[in-house]
Amino acid sequence: MLGSPTRNLVSILLFVLAVAVLATIGYMAAGWSFVDASYMVVLTIYTVGYGEIRPIDTPYLHALTMGTMVLGCTGMILLTSALVQFFTVLQLQSIFGATRMQSRIDKLADHVVICGYGRIGLMLARDLSRAAVPVVVIERGPEKRAEAEAAGLCTLAGDATEEEVLIAAGIQRARALATVLPDDAANVFITLSARNLNAGLEIIARGEAPTTERKLIHAGADRVVFPTHIGAEAMARMILYPHSQQVQGDAELARLRRELGALGLEVELIEVARGATMDGLSIEEAERRAEGSVFIVQIDRADGRSIPRPARDERLEAGDKAVVVMRDVAAGARALFTSRAEIRAGRNKF
Repeated sequence: MLGSPTRNLVSILLFVLAVAVLATIGYMAAGWSFVDASYMVVLTIYTVGYGEIRPIDTPYLHALTMGTMVLGCTGMILLTSALVQFFTVLQLQSIFGATRMQSRIDKLADHVVICGYGRIGLMLARDLSRAAVPVVVIERGPEKRAEAEAAGLCTLAGDATEEEVLIAAGIQRARALATVLPDDAANVFITLSARNLNAGLEIIARGEAPTTERKLIHAGADRVVFPTHIGAEAMARMILYPHSQQVQGDAELARLRRELGALGLEVELIEVARGATMDGLSIEEAERRAEGSVFIVQIDRADGRSIPRPARDERLEAGDKAVVVMRDVAAGARALFTSRAEIRAGRNKF
């Protein structure tokens, strides 16, 4: 009984089953039917005492019945003890496991609280963990919570909309909170509660409907992220600026993109199409046509030459690839890709 609870339970179950099968075979050997024999064995093992369904009037039946009583009752006592042990150990593991997890969370400071461990929460927690940033995941679902624990994350079972759960996650000591639930109402409520508990907390909230952004900002969110919009913008950029993917492979341009991105600027690598607005224009003329929304910082000629920091009078030619910094992607796209065409208005040509 001091061994593994699961092993004890299985062993005793096999013992009781073996006693029942052997006793049933023994009664059937005395001429009893299978139904009568099995019924007698169950009555004897469980000590119900409804009475003998057939006379026990031979020494063989006396010995068989006594053996069934002793072994069967002993097996049932052991089985009851094993069940108590099994469920007690499960409860203790649950209690002490939660206590150990709460102790780990209580030791954290300057950590990030993630509400929800769906696809976005999983990727966010993974990236933060790789950057050695401590993370606490609040998740109601036991399966997702077990997945987070398997990844080595501190987890907390509960509803993040409740202030007690946020306090248990150490919201007052956290550096940031990311609420990434696919429910705008829940994200608004979590943001409001977190802001009330920690006025200096950085809160990043996920939004689904565009009309939710104002509500999240009003509730206290510092930033609002719309995953569907980000995905659509990424696809649009791939279509509008197919050559920009080369920037990802250039370490210097990738670094520049990250730095300018923090200032709200975009870096794109764009090929000058024949007949486009930029075709044949000087750098100064192209930037003036874009009304200040585009700044050309490098030209890669079609023959392989690269011109960093091109002069103002340097001209763009069809087939060139220009590294541009944009303030407004949409305005930049119109200025760079709209083909020139002659428009007549009365006697005038434009």
